[in-house]
Amino acid sequence: MARCRPCRGAACNDRRRSDTVRDAAPHYAAAVVTVTFTSHLQRHVSVPRHELAQAATLGDALSQVFAANPQARGYILDDQGGLRTHVAVFIDGQRARDRGGLGDALRPDSQIHVLQALTGG
Repeated sequence: MARCRPCRGAACNDRRRSDTVRDAAPHYAAAVVTVTFTSHLQRHVSVPRHELAQAATLGDALSQVFAANPQARGYILDDQGGLRTHVAVFIDGQRARDRGGLGDALRPDSQIHVLQALTGG
């Protein structure tokens, strides 16, 4: 279990607790993997933010997102199932390393950001 978001400085999802109780004692909430797509990709395909209960690798997380939003798959992955050339993925602030196999390991509370890579010169 991970510390709830107010204990990490963000908004609390536990509506049963009053603000004074939240501030007084940290509590624990189920960890979730968060997958967020930038607005540049949202212009082409609607992919809302996803909170996943379990995902061991980047591939697992993206598979769950694509199950809910199949049209997004073609914008993110190439024909071989790897990340497209002009897509960048960051896991907890670090660029994903396994672009072909999507085997980058995730923590129970990882944050994944999917964006269009900027190219040109």
